[in-house]
Amino acid sequence: MNMLPDYLTVSAADLGKGTPVKVRILGNMASIGRAVAEAMHDEIVNKPAATLIVPVGPVEQFPLLAKMINDQRINCRDVVFINMDEYLTDDDRFVSADHPLSFRGFMDRLFYDRLDPALAPLPENRVFPDPQNPGAVPQLIERRGGVDACFGGIGINGHFAFNEPPEPGVTMSVKEFAALPTRVLSLTRETRTINSVTVGGEISVIPHRAVTVGMKECLGARRLRLYCNRPWQSAVARRALHGPITAACPASLMRLHPDAVLTVADYVAQPPNIMLR
Repeated sequence: MNMLPDYLTVSAADLGKGTPVKVRILGNMASIGRAVAEAMHDEIVNKPAATLIVPVGPVEQFPLLAKMINDQRINCRDVVFINMDEYLTDDDRFVSADHPLSFRGFMDRLFYDRLDPALAPLPENRVFPDPQNPGAVPQLIERRGGVDACFGGIGINGHFAFNEPPEPGVTMSVKEFAALPTRVLSLTRETRTINSVTVGGEISVIPHRAVTVGMKECLGARRLRLYCNRPWQSAVARRALHGPITAACPASLMRLHPDAVLTVADYVAQPPNIMLR
């Protein structure tokens, strides 16, 4: 008797079939980073005052995007980059920008500091959700007339941004979960564990708290563009595309979006190799 979910057997050729999500399959990890950079580039070129929700990961896109902007002399002063999340201290303050896991520090080093100052977004257009005033992000989005595109990845438990699924024993409808706003929250053990891979598996250095742009703001973007470049995402990508639409897998809600695209590396597109011995 097969005890595994049917979605794990979906072939690469059938990924996304029967859903409203367009699936693109590219090559290696580097090709995903380039695809993100090119998509962000196109948004900026098409609308010089674009409003974008952006992630730090996949991490390859921002140096590439900075080079495109500098080489092509693209004026980004009026583009608003809203980073979707940041780690917090236990008392809900930003980790310091020089913390090795700080997304704010990452964006400065790998993107903003690499741009020609004459082309770079104005300082006030480099936005992170504020744990002391999370309502500032939806207010900014309203003033800007909405988000043009939201970019992101998919976590081991199906989260995007740090919109974690409800803890076991907590029930939440899809409608309720989709309406969650920008907020401060505790990270799940699953997220902290998989994120510890970036620090050699040392989970103790991964913060317990974070601030995230909400599902409401992400799903409200005109275009939703998600990317998977890690081998372990083979299963969760299938769950998001072909499992139930549920708060237990936040990325499954992309199937409710009118213009969602999931781009995966070719090895992610392959069904997970599950061997029971």
